[in-house]
Amino acid sequence: MNAEAPGAGRIVLLTASHRVAPGLLSWPAWQALHAADRVLCADPHHPQLPYLREAGVTVDVAEPAARDLAAWCADGARTAVVLASGEGDRALTDGLARLAGSGRAALPDLELLPGSYDLPGARLLDLVEVMDRIRRECPWSSRQTHRGLAKYAIEEAYELVEAIEDGERGELREELGDVLLQVVFHARIAEEDEEEPFSVDDVAATLVDKLVHRHPHVFGDEHAETPEEVKAHWLRTKAAEKQRTSVTDGIPLGQPGLALAAKLAGRVRTAGLDVPLPAGRGGGYERLARAGRAEAEGADPEAALRAAARTYRDAILTAERQGA
Repeated sequence: MNAEAPGAGRIVLLTASHRVAPGLLSWPAWQALHAADRVLCADPHHPQLPYLREAGVTVDVAEPAARDLAAWCADGARTAVVLASGEGDRALTDGLARLAGSGRAALPDLELLPGSYDLPGARLLDLVEVMDRIRRECPWSSRQTHRGLAKYAIEEAYELVEAIEDGERGELREELGDVLLQVVFHARIAEEDEEEPFSVDDVAATLVDKLVHRHPHVFGDEHAETPEEVKAHWLRTKAAEKQRTSVTDGIPLGQPGLALAAKLAGRVRTAGLDVPLPAGRGGGYERLARAGRAEAEGADPEAALRAAARTYRDAILTAERQGA
């Protein structure tokens, strides 16, 4: 604000998020546009122009010099709204800053008015756009397939688990991004399928439908006061959706052995089945029994073994440092 020259006019720099559809501006933005003595835009192809003109706002496509615009606003205390157009505004804003620093000219009041704001998740639109361009133009990415990328999904999932266990927030943020990349990458590849194409929007829509359906206590008339009741709702709706013929359906056999054993034991216990553990010799059968007992006690045997292994790893590092 220019405290030395009140009433010397007003310059409003109106910004809008490129992630929000053109024409969807805030009420203060529309008020400023309709009340302005002059509206300017340096970019003749600015996406907001058709909507402003349709709303009866006259826009001058021009790139005024800072001194000229300041003088015009000061003459009669007029208001000018400048529609931000990215790099094209740099000369104007730099010029106004120089005028303010010189102290030789009475500047109009200066205001930055956001015309639209990003909603939560808006940066996902940038991610989809970047992924689309990479798929088209990168020699490596353009040749990838679902099968070829499968190993990276496994690697990134393990790295995410490691980041969670380490408790380092920056690492966790990065690894979550790497897992998200796998989803977006596979969805982009799926768009090119000739028989059954689908997009990242289809993936998101499927997930939204699933979450709503499996949370009737949030989106419907069911009630759940405890985590156990929520889990019961989840299992009932999931069973109805999948229409599985066995409690073992849907359990990936390629997962680590302890996790697989715990998952099988959990399914059996939840279903109320009486299935004795197979008798046999060797460490495998002993570990199967231990995994089943751990699951029944509410423990994750895979995570427990991993924690123990990390402790052992730290002991090895300590021994190596001491021996160095």
